[in-house]
Amino acid sequence: MSKLTRRNFLKAAGSTFALGSAGLGFPHIVGAAKKKVVVIGGGVGGTIAAKYIAKADSSIQVTLVEAKPYHHTCFMSNEVIGGDRDISTIKFGYDKLAAHGINVVQDKAVMVDPVAHKVKTADGTTLGYDRLIMSPGITFKWETIEGYDEDAAETMPHAWIAGHQTALLRKQLEAMDDGGLVVLAPPGNPFRCPPGPYERAAQIAHYFKHHKPKSKILILDAKDKFSKQGLFTQGYKKRYGDMIEWVPGADTGGGVKAVDAKAMTVSTDFDDHKVSVANIIPAQKAAQIAHDADLTDDSGWCPVDLGTFESKKHKDIHIIGDAGIISGLPKSGYAASTEAKVCASAVVHHLHEKEPGINSYANACYSIIAPDYGISVVAVYKLGEDRSKIKKIGGGLTPSDATPEALRREVHYAYSWFNNMTAEMFG
Repeated sequence: MSKLTRRNFLKAAGSTFALGSAGLGFPHIVGAAKKKVVVIGGGVGGTIAAKYIAKADSSIQVTLVEAKPYHHTCFMSNEVIGGDRDISTIKFGYDKLAAHGINVVQDKAVMVDPVAHKVKTADGTTLGYDRLIMSPGITFKWETIEGYDEDAAETMPHAWIAGHQTALLRKQLEAMDDGGLVVLAPPGNPFRCPPGPYERAAQIAHYFKHHKPKSKILILDAKDKFSKQGLFTQGYKKRYGDMIEWVPGADTGGGVKAVDAKAMTVSTDFDDHKVSVANIIPAQKAAQIAHDADLTDDSGWCPVDLGTFESKKHKDIHIIGDAGIISGLPKSGYAASTEAKVCASAVVHHLHEKEPGINSYANACYSIIAPDYGISVVAVYKLGEDRSKIKKIGGGLTPSDATPEALRREVHYAYSWFNNMTAEMFG
């Protein structure tokens, strides 16, 4: 893998995903009959796909369907949990999307009819479409951990869908006594935001270091390795000493297998742990509407063509973001934004009976270990010749010998990344 500097990454990503029709290779067609695109899901993938289609061709009627009036971003939610960010700063509304020509329907999509090309919402509204883009996100495989369900999550929060659960976990950390034990249980792959649990451990440790220094964090992982592992473990040691302990799945029989929310116990195949706070992140799958629409396979995720993100099960439906099987790309916010732009290009081309081109893909992921200690990974990808995988063609990690000043800059880059992402989604 070739080394990729931040400057070259931004140049590559910018040339591939420049805003507007030229950068994405959108067809310029005037006077065409009005086509209809419905987008389900108001997160990264849905908002950006809707905006790029609307910008590319104003003759296309774009409707975004989202049940929640506000979106809380998962990115930067760990800073809320760690106490360095107010939850209001990750909360965004959809009111500015109308200026881009997007019709926002604040309702839950409850049914997709891939034969009739219709979407039905909870209030009974039916929306017809020529092309449907689904970015519905995730739901949980509650059955994978004995005793853990939606009720138990109110006592042992997952905080993996930002908002109420984020605030709940923060309150529990504030309320616990110094000297208590926090267990964090990451799931097996694949799951949303692979570095997220490990950044969260650092953010909790940052809070403990200054307010509850006798407390401990135990990461009972379902896996034997994790994203940016060397950089995280180095950062843990430098900033928090022995406060964080990571236990691989091989040492527990595969991580947390059962919980008792009333007794506040967490169990592996070999040990039971009495905890003050438990952050249980269960295994995941595509959101329920994707299952109901017959868009998933036995894995629980949605198989798609990697060049257009069109469903392999139903024509004229595209799936982007965490719900899709996007071989080669992580389930990350930046990857979802990349997928949204490639998908938008493909949809516009298809609606005008043109073949979409072959686009590039990118990912940039930042993790904040401490207020002055950030790490990152960046990569650029291209579609493999057989279209079975998106292949990395260049990338790089924060160097393990990065200077303190370089680590501080990574934090500033992370905040800039957040501001740019949310502006692209909601601005």
